[in-house]
Amino acid sequence: MMATCAGLPLLLLLLRLLLGQPRAGAGAHREAVVCAGRACYTAHWGKLSAAEAQLHCSRNGGNLATVRSEEEARHTQRALTQLLESEAPLAARMGKFWIGLQREKAKCLDPSLPLKGFSWVGGGEDTLYTNWNKEVRSSCISRRCVSLLLYLFQPSHASHLPKWSEGPCGSPGSPGSNIEGFVCKFSFKGMCQPLALGGPGRVNYTTPFNATSSSLEAVPFGSAATVVCGAGEAGQEDYFMCREKAPDVFDWGSSGPLCVSPQYGCSFNNGGCQQDCFEGGDGSFRCGCRPGFRLLDDLVTCASRDPCSSSPCRGAATCVPAPHGKNYTCRCPQGYQLDSSQRDCVDMDECQDSPCPQACVNAPGGFRCECWVGYEPGGPGEGPCRDVDECVPGRSPCAQECTNTDGSFYCSCEKGYVLAGAEGTECQDVDECADTENGLCDSLCLNTQGSFHCGCLPGWELGLDGVSCTPGPTSLAPLSGPPQGEDAGDREGKLVHSATMSRPTRDPEGTSKEAPTAKGPSIPRNAPITLAAPHMPAPSGPPGVWMEPSTHHPMVTPGRGENTEEDFTAKQSHEGTDGQKLLLFYILGTVVAILLLLALALGLLVYHKRRAKREKEKEKKPQNAADSYSWAPERAESRALENQYSPTPGTDC
Repeated sequence: MMATCAGLPLLLLLLRLLLGQPRAGAGAHREAVVCAGRACYTAHWGKLSAAEAQLHCSRNGGNLATVRSEEEARHTQRALTQLLESEAPLAARMGKFWIGLQREKAKCLDPSLPLKGFSWVGGGEDTLYTNWNKEVRSSCISRRCVSLLLYLFQPSHASHLPKWSEGPCGSPGSPGSNIEGFVCKFSFKGMCQPLALGGPGRVNYTTPFNATSSSLEAVPFGSAATVVCGAGEAGQEDYFMCREKAPDVFDWGSSGPLCVSPQYGCSFNNGGCQQDCFEGGDGSFRCGCRPGFRLLDDLVTCASRDPCSSSPCRGAATCVPAPHGKNYTCRCPQGYQLDSSQRDCVDMDECQDSPCPQACVNAPGGFRCECWVGYEPGGPGEGPCRDVDECVPGRSPCAQECTNTDGSFYCSCEKGYVLAGAEGTECQDVDECADTENGLCDSLCLNTQGSFHCGCLPGWELGLDGVSCTPGPTSLAPLSGPPQGEDAGDREGKLVHSATMSRPTRDPEGTSKEAPTAKGPSIPRNAPITLAAPHMPAPSGPPGVWMEPSTHHPMVTPGRGENTEEDFTAKQSHEGTDGQKLLLFYILGTVVAILLLLALALGLLVYHKRRAKREKEKEKKPQNAADSYSWAPERAESRALENQYSPTPGTDC
């Protein structure tokens, strides 16, 4: 009638010892059990803190319950309903039961997350399902825990799942306001179907987490079952164990219904058969299955001949039955592959095989090719990607010169400029006059955009190399204006510049122009500087023409007339006048600043001396009226008659 294993005596002894021992916490915690899927949920009475409740669950191999989905919420609700129904009618009030959702101390509220910064005790990522009773309190200074809130006097309706209530986690002896118990969760690799009874009898299941029940919809792997046949208390006991028969296949190792009796046949519990029960002529019976189903090895349970009828594949996977309808395989669409469970699909990263000539971007179920920076999709016959010419007019990011390279470019500057800017695309003028130690000019230097000018002090003239200065005789150069219109300091000397050694800069329209920037002349240590104006001869020549000394020596270029020489002389004289003015203003400004500082220092010194003198006089207080007078010494009458202004004493002449 039933199959037993070879080591049944030893197993019976172990089970008797196990069942004979009192369960941990028995009498202290009353409980209800619900098993579904691959997990069991137990609801317990007990006024404990959240930490004490977690310790009770962990001792049996579980954790405080997680409620990650609406399905899990319904399982915990069923367990709590069983717990409430097992008690006498309770007072009409609210009760709270701990679950495994907590927030540690110093971890603040995060309103952007569904769980508001809380996390599950058993681990796992943030879940989308929530059922908060009210807005979560924003607190970071203490640990916070979550409990299920429900009415104790009536079971919760299926459409009204218990709400989440957060609050203090409690402490030993002080669990918190309205805490009545807690809910644990235990996970398993598989479940067995409940044992089928074909006649009167009792089945009692003992789970690995030390819970006992006689009515489980699914029995977790590793559970023990005690079967007593008959209507009375006395009867033969049989023991069974839920084992793993094959990968993902769990059963009790028995065949046929238990406790069958010819007296009842198929009239009692359908003979223990899942679908059809067929009676024989001698009072026996057997189980059968409907069309499209087949009887499993336990001779009680029926399974569809189409193994895909129960939709064993998940997600995007499709179920493909194997030959003879005894097995199946899951297949994934293109771009996906089976995961470790072989029942669901995950995206396949095609970019690992480098299918693109340049960049590859993985996408769900496929991929796409892209071009690197500096390239763009090519046209017909050009390949998938072609180089982008960044130096095309109107697109060039460079201020001056741009050189295109394969996939990139680089900028350069003309002579007299250096690269600048964060990206190295701008050009900055080089100040050639800034290096005073290794100056390019012997005397004066004037920086310009992209170049510089050399000049000389009065009495010197610029050499043919445009850099050196040589002593030159003073010459008179005609001026275009009368002497009355010029300042005397402007005629003290002339600054002679070299020919401009400038490089054109490029404006935004692409045209070339020169923009010299005038800077203070650089004066070397050995350059002679004359502040006093030299002796000027009386003006001569035609009226309205003023002759003044100039450091310029006219140079006649072959093939040119006298007018050319005069124009050149006038131009050089005008440039020298500008340089002399700049130098004179610089020197005079420095002298005036020094004199002002000296005058200020002298004024402060006089002020402090006078103040000290007044304070000293105040300290000297007169002792009597006579102290403020001075007495003149007495003279002899003979001396008083003498004329002290006389050259010879005693005479009036």
